[in-house]
Amino acid sequence: MAAISAAAVKELRETTGAGMMDCKAALVETDGDMEAAIDYLRTKGLARAAKKASRVAAEGLVGIAEGDKVAAMIELNSETDFVARNEQFQGLVSAAAQTAMATSDDVATVLASPLAGGEKNVEDSIKDAVATIGENMTLRRAARLSVNEGVVATYVHSAAAPGLGKIGVLVALESAGNTEALSAIGRQIAMHVAATSPLSLSVDDMDPALVERERQIFAEQARESGKPDNIIEKMVEGRIRKFFEESVLLNQAFIMNPDVTVAAALKEAEGEIGAPATLSAYALFKLGEGVEKEDQDFAAEVAAAVQG
Repeated sequence: MAAISAAAVKELRETTGAGMMDCKAALVETDGDMEAAIDYLRTKGLARAAKKASRVAAEGLVGIAEGDKVAAMIELNSETDFVARNEQFQGLVSAAAQTAMATSDDVATVLASPLAGGEKNVEDSIKDAVATIGENMTLRRAARLSVNEGVVATYVHSAAAPGLGKIGVLVALESAGNTEALSAIGRQIAMHVAATSPLSLSVDDMDPALVERERQIFAEQARESGKPDNIIEKMVEGRIRKFFEESVLLNQAFIMNPDVTVAAALKEAEGEIGAPATLSAYALFKLGEGVEKEDQDFAAEVAAAVQG
């Protein structure tokens, strides 16, 4: 049996919100496997669904650039939030987003491409900014959506400047209808995405491994109720339907009108648009999501500095 460290118990507790002893018991039960321990606690009803993003903290900005039937979004990370208010850094983020819009959503391609409005490529421009500003910076990811007919709507939350903020969303709507009406519903859907963080566009797009994992957790919870297998099966299917309603964009209750789904809201908007409209893709960036920031013990740092 693997030794269970206090650090592992602490990490599981921070991730799940479960009690310390419950976390230790879960790790013992799963031989120290963190993901399995999270599932164990959820099965026992002792933990909320794991949200790793709640443990992450990376600074910088998400930047969006818009064009005709195309838009792009990048995340440029820095060490401190202070840098995000720096005009040079903001200009770099905006220009890098413009570069992504003109090229690709592949980070390596963006880095190797000339910075929009600059004399060097994006990678060298970032290196220059590092030398000038004095903080490490990383172009972490990029997204680019385009449509043949229609619009790519955008939304930036917690904006530091036009097109720059901590959360960014792109929504691609295909339609031959009125672009102004299409942009209006597209922006509302983009705001919805920022608020709800859907896991997929449609049920068919959902990761089958994720669905199976949820199904197993629901099944184990249902078995503990002691009900017969035929009832358990119906309970699990009901929970899976609810999971899709909460996690699939087209199936979610629309934040602007919770009485209808996002798919139904878009269908209703076709009257104003004047033509059928299809939500073909979306992208969501939350600053620092998935990047764990190292804990800093400032007292220890000061002590070390004093000791030489």
